[in-house]
Amino acid sequence: MDSKNLIEAFASLAKEKGINRSEVGEIIVKVFDTIIKKKYGEVDNFDVIVNPDKGEIEIYQELVVVEDEELDDDVVEIPISEARKLPDVDDPEVGEVVVKVIDPMIFGRRMISAAKQVLGQKIREVERNQVFEEYQTRVGEIIMGNIHQIRRNDAVYVNIDKTELKMPRSEQIPTEHYYRGDAIKAIIKEVRMTTRGPEIIITRADDSFLRRLFELEVPEIFDGIVEIRSIARVPGKRSKIIVESNDKRIDAVGACVGIKGSRIKAIVKELSGENIDIINYSSESELLISRALSPAKPLFLEIDEERRTVLAVFDDGEIATAIGSSGININLAGRVTGYEIDAIRQSEYNRFEGDDIYIEDIEGITSAQIHALADADIETAADFLNADPGVLLEIKGIGEKTFEKIEKLISVAVENKRSSDKELDIDHNSDDETLSTSDDEKE
Repeated sequence: MDSKNLIEAFASLAKEKGINRSEVGEIIVKVFDTIIKKKYGEVDNFDVIVNPDKGEIEIYQELVVVEDEELDDDVVEIPISEARKLPDVDDPEVGEVVVKVIDPMIFGRRMISAAKQVLGQKIREVERNQVFEEYQTRVGEIIMGNIHQIRRNDAVYVNIDKTELKMPRSEQIPTEHYYRGDAIKAIIKEVRMTTRGPEIIITRADDSFLRRLFELEVPEIFDGIVEIRSIARVPGKRSKIIVESNDKRIDAVGACVGIKGSRIKAIVKELSGENIDIINYSSESELLISRALSPAKPLFLEIDEERRTVLAVFDDGEIATAIGSSGININLAGRVTGYEIDAIRQSEYNRFEGDDIYIEDIEGITSAQIHALADADIETAADFLNADPGVLLEIKGIGEKTFEKIEKLISVAVENKRSSDKELDIDHNSDDETLSTSDDEKE
């Protein structure tokens, strides 16, 4: 086999692996570098030049001319008698460096066979690098593929053009069931190089997947007219997304919903029924948080901007809706707005207020009742609300009906005091500013 046939054999192998012919030359150079090191050791006086188009492999060895009797290392030296026989070398002198052309075939068939194995390794390296570089540029892209394997660790493996992509259990929607052969849509989350080659991680559970679905389904978001400010998800159960319109003529929530809910329904279907609350952005944190707590409506909020904490007070009958199953609603509202939110019943909250409201100043409570309560060290509204009802009922002149009457008068006084201290806007505009897919479905 001459060098031309050798190159053709290598090029044919590379073509099978999808490697460009232009890359074959570089690979063959590395292969022969490996062969030379195996035969001669770590030397740097060899030069390999490959021309795949002409089918030529040229190997040059630089040698220092020495006297015949002084030859010590024939890898780096050449006796003067042999140097004179080299073509294109005229009258060499001792100490001169000459170039000897090496026939690639002198390495023998066994060495050439080993070279093919090295070539295979190099080709696999090129393939891996090509896959790594290609998919690195595709991070954040939605892909469609078919599930070809589900392994014991519950990781799902998807094939795309002979490339294997991995969706670990942590990146799957917990409520979904996957089967071999199913078509699946996901987003490329991460690409990393391992000892076994590139590992391409895809996800359906990450917030980025929901964001990308909105970008694909809502042209206004893709074009930048409507902006997604924040997303919080519990994959498969519920999501909250804050959107803002950069054009006053465009309703951000309406754009995301689409005509007759067409856009949002398509996204919900892709996420296997995951409920999505779409929240209209507001620069007023109080209004934004109120919207984020939908479908519950807080009576009022106490916001600590410095600590980014919120105490949300709800009607006693609405506290369960505010918190949601396993705390999902209030947790998502906190994550999407960036605040730590605590929910409390109005009846519980009232017990923490009223320490500056004196019972003697509350209309409707008689002087006899005031004195009876004072004798029991109950002087303020907070004292009364925080006291054990059983203890209060033991006070002379305070029966059950009287207790209920006083409690109502005190609660009204606390509420009036609160309203006078701070006028709150609790108009949530839930029909316009926040849309929940669960509410939409009910309609």
